[in-house]
Amino acid sequence: MTTAVAISQGKFEGVEQAGIKSFKGIPFAAPPTGALRWMPPQKPAKWNGTRDARGFSAIAYQNRTETGPFTAMNVAGAMSEDCLYLNIWAPGTHGAPLPVMVWIHGGGFTFGAGSQDIYDSATLAERGNVVVVTVNYRLGALGFLRLVDITNGRIASTGNEGILDQIAALEWVRDNIAEFGGDPTNVTIFGESAGGMSVGTLLASPLARGLFHKAIPQSGSCNTNGTIQKANRTAEFVLKTLGASPTNPDALRALAPEALIKGTMLPNGMPNPELGMAYQPVIDGLVLPKAAINLVAEGSADGVAVMAGATLEEWKLFTLLDSGLQKLDRKGLGARLGKRLQPEAADSVIDTYESARASRGESTAITELFAAIETDRVFRVPGVRLSEVHQRRERRSYNYLFTWKSPAMGGVLGACHALELGFVFGTHRIPGMVPFCGAGPDADRLATEMQDAWLAFAKNGDPSCESIGEWPGYNEASRATMIFGEKSGAQDAPLDAERGAWDSLPNHVIGSL
Repeated sequence: MTTAVAISQGKFEGVEQAGIKSFKGIPFAAPPTGALRWMPPQKPAKWNGTRDARGFSAIAYQNRTETGPFTAMNVAGAMSEDCLYLNIWAPGTHGAPLPVMVWIHGGGFTFGAGSQDIYDSATLAERGNVVVVTVNYRLGALGFLRLVDITNGRIASTGNEGILDQIAALEWVRDNIAEFGGDPTNVTIFGESAGGMSVGTLLASPLARGLFHKAIPQSGSCNTNGTIQKANRTAEFVLKTLGASPTNPDALRALAPEALIKGTMLPNGMPNPELGMAYQPVIDGLVLPKAAINLVAEGSADGVAVMAGATLEEWKLFTLLDSGLQKLDRKGLGARLGKRLQPEAADSVIDTYESARASRGESTAITELFAAIETDRVFRVPGVRLSEVHQRRERRSYNYLFTWKSPAMGGVLGACHALELGFVFGTHRIPGMVPFCGAGPDADRLATEMQDAWLAFAKNGDPSCESIGEWPGYNEASRATMIFGEKSGAQDAPLDAERGAWDSLPNHVIGSL
């Protein structure tokens, strides 16, 4: 049946089903089109009458990525620059104001949407008696292209407009979520991959201070920030590729979005490897005054409970696309890693991983070593570093490691990137997810454990709960870590030899892409 809510913007109509109300496609900012392209998000307009909020909005412009049989992860729907909308799931009846969980989707800052099937939040809202919000934000060149320098200020974009969209969504939640039964003084932000990196950025940004009270960065945290120099190189490449002049802002604003999203591509249609991850939050001096991990160490996230973590074998999802990996020998592995690390550190890191894996009877094949090292460099160790620096100022600092292995493709993916998502949202059993997540009583148990922990954390800042027991806080003495897998439970200092291999390496090497 339909249900209606009225806020200061106007009235809109959603759907109530099985005790959960859902409202989709709610504008939290004005359409960033025309003269507002590359501008900070502006306040949304009011409307008369009743707005239809029963279906999702358009998604941000992006190069769609097909996920084969894992169809629940596909990004469906029409694309538009007019994409700044959010979606809400809320219990139909409630007493006291409910905890709020705001999800920031991943996708390398270039694809994804809050409307993906895998993020359906009805289960979380029902099981936890919480209000769940998923948001869209501008992606790729429309959300993360720094033009202020190359255009000599003619277009003032800093490269952080997508992050400003997320902040605008949180401001909307602060101002309006009470009308949906939510408590604006108890907001948890959570996200995975680029969403986790966004959470890490928001933990650091002075512009987001006070808009949330707990944070769960999954598979990404505070170490993936681009410099102004890197952002300017990307802008130069994009404008050159598109044949656009930086001195003509009107022409830039008139560029077709279909062209802009391909601006980092080489003539063969592949991304330019020299740009790395071309679009990412920029240390711009305003949204991000300095590296996010340094800001957290200085107190930017004081008073915010943080639960960070990663999957055991994140990088195995990406090795499938790495045609040159199978040809590497030990010397080639050292050379490749030397470009990512300080060159003199590569051999030492490889030696540590080879020795640690051999001691546990695990494969030391070149492909396995590379996947393990990149998993830790890009995802696990950034989460550990966040837990380390945060716990020095805030006792509510927790860390986890997800070890459940995907049955897909004969098991070659292992505990790969994005695998935990279906368990967190309770969407592991929907069509298009079972081949990826697996099925059966153990999978259902794991989903229950993860949802219970995420929900307990959202309610009171402590993820301990009946299904997983006591979750000790992280500290540098015990390094207590919650393992989620075939057998879940807290462990002290898992994979500590590998973690220690990064101790002497600087923050700018870890998490860089």
